[in-house]
Amino acid sequence: MAQRRKKRLGNLQAIIGSIPMISVAVGVYVICIIYSITLSFTSSRLFPKFNFVGFKQYERLWNSPRWQISVENIWLFGALLIAFTLIVGYLLAVFMDQRIKQEGLFRTIFLYPFAMSLVVTGLVWQWMLDPNLGVQAAMANWGFGWFKLAPLVNPDTAIYGVIIAGIWQGTGVTMAILLAGIRGIDEDIWKASKVDGIPPWRTYLSIVLPMMKGAVATAFILQCVSVVRVYDLIVAITNGGPGIATQMPAVFVIEHISIRQNAGVGMAAATLMLLPIIILLGGRGFFQWRAAKIEKEYEKKMVQATAEAK
Repeated sequence: MAQRRKKRLGNLQAIIGSIPMISVAVGVYVICIIYSITLSFTSSRLFPKFNFVGFKQYERLWNSPRWQISVENIWLFGALLIAFTLIVGYLLAVFMDQRIKQEGLFRTIFLYPFAMSLVVTGLVWQWMLDPNLGVQAAMANWGFGWFKLAPLVNPDTAIYGVIIAGIWQGTGVTMAILLAGIRGIDEDIWKASKVDGIPPWRTYLSIVLPMMKGAVATAFILQCVSVVRVYDLIVAITNGGPGIATQMPAVFVIEHISIRQNAGVGMAAATLMLLPIIILLGGRGFFQWRAAKIEKEYEKKMVQATAEAK
């Protein structure tokens, strides 16, 4: 009885200690999200108004060329960023898994960009891609005048300069996550592949990679979240320019809430930005629930088969 009371008291203390954190989480995230969605159906401008106008703000949003370009940019940015960070991150993880010398040093070098502020990352790449100061100017000084690398000055290529900076910033953390997944593979798998004469590259591609679904999913969701909330990087590199060539939904939302003083349209855009995250999290939860259900059904069949065999 004394142990049970002590255990209950410990659980009660843990619950009481978690109340402030739970209150902040509910207040900041849940209530604020509901409040933002509510304002998207009103004609709010600088100050909130609760005169509901239906879906007019969403209609106005999708009729805006700035928003249309923002959506196109976020899809292009997201597709290339996620693809390259996963591919390059996995290649770096395979490289690090070769038990190389100075592994800690290389890991620090690869992770360093992720530890930097996005503003600092944006300013560094703005300087590197500046035709008068960066890589192109350095190559011209070395006698390679034909070399051109100035995507930020051209509206058609500016988004690709931003993508390069994003890939540089996000590849290191992807490498760390996938390396942890590789290191978690049972040694018997490697021994069996060597016995069967499977080349190492084929083992990494056809055997190890499919067994790292959890690590790949974690890296994928992390990069998806970074894509949706990209703001500092855009402002630091191009501020949405040239013109509106590198506009992103996050920049659109902040501009309409603060500068243009049109909170209704800004909140409508913010609500649409929330949908991909909800879909991703909901999809992951569904697949995890489905996998757990299949596993339980399999275990149940095995128990029945064992009982029938006896």
